[in-house]
Amino acid sequence: MYFALQRNRQNMGRRYIEVFRCKKQEYYQAIAMEVNDSRNSYERDVPFTRVTPVPPKSVPEKDLEHTEVLRLRGLPFSVSKREIINFFNESFLKDENIHIVTHSDGRATGEAFVEFSSPEESKAAMKKDKMTLGSRYVELFPSSRDEATSAAARSRLTR
Repeated sequence: MYFALQRNRQNMGRRYIEVFRCKKQEYYQAIAMEVNDSRNSYERDVPFTRVTPVPPKSVPEKDLEHTEVLRLRGLPFSVSKREIINFFNESFLKDENIHIVTHSDGRATGEAFVEFSSPEESKAAMKKDKMTLGSRYVELFPSSRDEATSAAARSRLTR
């Protein structure tokens, strides 16, 4: 366990990772969630064959069309709307512009959607990509209202 904790706030490949101590119950809940999620990915008729969806072709960020919506990933689980507004240093953002994604049980997923007043403002906000909020490394992605709506359907967005 000590060896794993030494890896906190380091990179694994191109990804920044954080390592936390947790209680056994939290560990078992996380494993149960993974098992339940993976069961939905298996074909029912063929045992031990995992169905892996083909990921969409990766489009370089510079080629993505900017809308007024950004998706934030890697947020602290306890982040508030005010902290996100302060992160962007934007006084014109209001609480109703911030949508924090949570699991069905109310726990934060570490993702949020932010609505800016124009595509140009969201593009300018991308300068904050890969900066830290609290102790977490935050990634920003151009998004859309459709993606935010889809996330709301899969989970719960706080408003």
